[in-house]
Amino acid sequence: MNFAFVHGGGQGSWVWDETIAALELQAGPGKARCLALDAPGCGTKRARDTSAMGWDEIVDDFVHDIEVSGLSNVILVGHSQAGTVLPSIAERRPDLIRKLVYVSCIAPDPGLTVIEMSTQRLHGMKDTPAGRALNDESMAQSERNRVMFCNDMHANVADAFLARLGEDGWPRSSYEARDWPYEHLAEVPGTYVLCLADAILPPEWQERFAERFHCNHMVRIDAGHQVMNTRPHALAEVLRNEGVD
Repeated sequence: MNFAFVHGGGQGSWVWDETIAALELQAGPGKARCLALDAPGCGTKRARDTSAMGWDEIVDDFVHDIEVSGLSNVILVGHSQAGTVLPSIAERRPDLIRKLVYVSCIAPDPGLTVIEMSTQRLHGMKDTPAGRALNDESMAQSERNRVMFCNDMHANVADAFLARLGEDGWPRSSYEARDWPYEHLAEVPGTYVLCLADAILPPEWQERFAERFHCNHMVRIDAGHQVMNTRPHALAEVLRNEGVD
């Protein structure tokens, strides 16, 4: 089984460490080959100057990393903001991709940027903990992040996660893009992992995103947005099952 992982916003490939370790343990020695990818400006590519990088170049960067890894028949797994790039990777190199797995991924409305979509949807969340945190100008950003990302984390785990969150940044063009391809996904096997306790993306949003991705399978896990950190073995079991289908 070959897996490639794409992280979300403000994070890097490091966010997948626990899940990859759990997946390799569950699959057995040598059964799961895992590649954790970094967006330009994130993780191992944090020092790269991405100021002039366009959206197509971001997609090309991910595709290149998969190509040079030698992996084929890849199960491509993405989290959160990675939902913006998985469809384009699959469109660019369908011969490399076996299946797409969206872990609480966003699927922006066609014609809207990630920020525009988020602003519109978050406007309807004013009475939720995340909505109140976002609208409380007196709250420090770190505490907002604790509410949104860490609602199912132990305090010490949350502290360690928050210390790393935000050190990585996707290129600016990823927040300016508004042309999102989805129709071709009807021909690409897709599974959506819905996080039931997600404070950022409520389940009803995730269900709508899964429809937009043309997913033919959905799995629900009782976890917050960072399921790969709080329920790594549960997520790894889902991924292992996807690999043996």
